[in-house]
Amino acid sequence: MLRLDGIHRSYGDRLVLDDVNFGVERGRLTGFVGGNGAGKTTTMRIILGVLTPDSGEVTMDGRPLDAEGRRAFGYMPEERGLYPKMRVAEQLTYLARLHGYDRGVADRRARELLESLDLGERADDNLEDLSLGNQQRVQIAASLVHDPEVLILDEPFSGLDPMAVDTVVGVLTERAARGVPVLFSSHQLDVVERLCDDVVVIAGGQVRAAGGREELRERYAEPRYEISSAGDMGWLRAEPGVQVVDFAGGWALFDADEETAQRVVRTAISQAPLLEFTPVRPTLAEIFRDIVRDESETSGTAAGEAPAPDLNEQHETIEEPVR
Repeated sequence: MLRLDGIHRSYGDRLVLDDVNFGVERGRLTGFVGGNGAGKTTTMRIILGVLTPDSGEVTMDGRPLDAEGRRAFGYMPEERGLYPKMRVAEQLTYLARLHGYDRGVADRRARELLESLDLGERADDNLEDLSLGNQQRVQIAASLVHDPEVLILDEPFSGLDPMAVDTVVGVLTERAARGVPVLFSSHQLDVVERLCDDVVVIAGGQVRAAGGREELRERYAEPRYEISSAGDMGWLRAEPGVQVVDFAGGWALFDADEETAQRVVRTAISQAPLLEFTPVRPTLAEIFRDIVRDESETSGTAAGEAPAPDLNEQHETIEEPVR
């Protein structure tokens, strides 16, 4: 397991990471989510040894990480850092050779990886001749070409269309199935929800929640129900213990404890035929908003903390056409 314990980091007088603790287990995909400025990239750079924490420790399987151990890591930064005028396969081959592969093996690995990412036909094109979405996939290939033992990805799905997202998800899932710990950050919470086994939520430099996806649902979700009746449900607004979230005539979405919800059902049946009653599972975006809002209300917004992202905003995921 990759583990962070007691990580603190400041820039001057500004505390950026405050007692960060979480683990990334082998064979599991861990989503790292938070608003801009929450501390995700700083945390990743500390894992990689690019930055040094003021205090705390990063370990792998219980042993402190050193430069040699980190050579086995694969990393994709949010900013593109490859050579635009260099051929794609040649570039990946070069990176694999830096990790000790001979030219023949390195070239074969590069081309096989490009095929798995649906870029085989572009292997001998210059990077700058690819669309931005395809360049993003090459960045992902660069993090994988040396067969890393740990994978750290910063916004890997940025700029990818839905088909490309599915392709990348398949590659990452295959790596996790081999026992590789995979940590990635993303603002696209629908992708995180679909892909991840575990989720770490960070805000204001502090880990607000960490655990399995379903565990977080159970821990943080408010009991919510959907009800539909042949009659008007307007009476529900006055029911004690009920908070109506949304309402439209004979349909309502409401929060209540289990006992109150059952009372609502009995009342609805007594007034008109009941068409539907079901618990509603919260999305990761809803849980994220609730966690960050509750922490802010409890402790106040941390100094220097950026606001959480607008999760109702539709993030752009359309890939440019291939030229």
